[in-house]
Amino acid sequence: MPALPTFDFHCHSRCSDGVLTPHALIALAAERGLQQLAITDHDTTRAYTRQLADQARAVNITLISGCELSCLWQRRSIHIVGLNMDLAHPVFVRAMIEQAKARDRRAEKIIQALQRLGFSVSPEQIQAVAGQSMVGRPHFAEHLVRTKQMPSAAAAFKRVLGAGKPGDIKADWPALESVVGWISAAGGVAVVAHPFKYKMTLTKLRSLLGDFVEMGGKGIEVVTGHQQPNQTQTLADLAQRFDLAASAGSDFHRPGQPWAELGRASALPERSVPIWKLWPA
Repeated sequence: MPALPTFDFHCHSRCSDGVLTPHALIALAAERGLQQLAITDHDTTRAYTRQLADQARAVNITLISGCELSCLWQRRSIHIVGLNMDLAHPVFVRAMIEQAKARDRRAEKIIQALQRLGFSVSPEQIQAVAGQSMVGRPHFAEHLVRTKQMPSAAAAFKRVLGAGKPGDIKADWPALESVVGWISAAGGVAVVAHPFKYKMTLTKLRSLLGDFVEMGGKGIEVVTGHQQPNQTQTLADLAQRFDLAASAGSDFHRPGQPWAELGRASALPERSVPIWKLWPA
């Protein structure tokens, strides 16, 4: 059995839709023997503080700056992971402000959609659930469960929040080109996240990658969580075809999800160029 990777470049904390605090994530990463970690919360970098960096150094983990940004390509919602950016770069700081505004506007539309369906929900209630986190659909699901309007989060997504349901509001995300530009301007590496999650045909995925490379994209997640070996090989082939570096991450959100356990994604194929080869020397 191949050794488990010592890195994880896709995971989430309580700052977006994860359940662990950033500090708890570092502790779990150390327990799992990770040497490199990127916390890639959705459209926010609030996890990254001086205290977190100090904690990571104390347990010999190299903390790589990260963020999973939402954008649009041919009217499809796509996620791009930015890695190793200068989070204080003015372009990226403005980008985070714009993404936060887009998420706020989407939250308002979700509230209106749920109210039209007869659910009791308000901005104050959702913010109380989210706390300091970026508001996302899981917070709406949690509110509906807490107030006994839904029996479970799974039921909430199945009935009103999941794909194609009334609460599945498409935000006015920026274009793919803008997001790749933000990451590149901040000295980071743009990576296409979980390519198979978009349920595209291979022809469509190749079209996306062609545009992505033209815009300055540099990487693709060859491994996301526990995936089938044939999927890994297909993505490794695409990485080679488009001269993209290979990234890997668990897409961890919470303990107890065996398909997305922190630090337990499959190893990268030997023929892949690992993403960290693109970090500055």
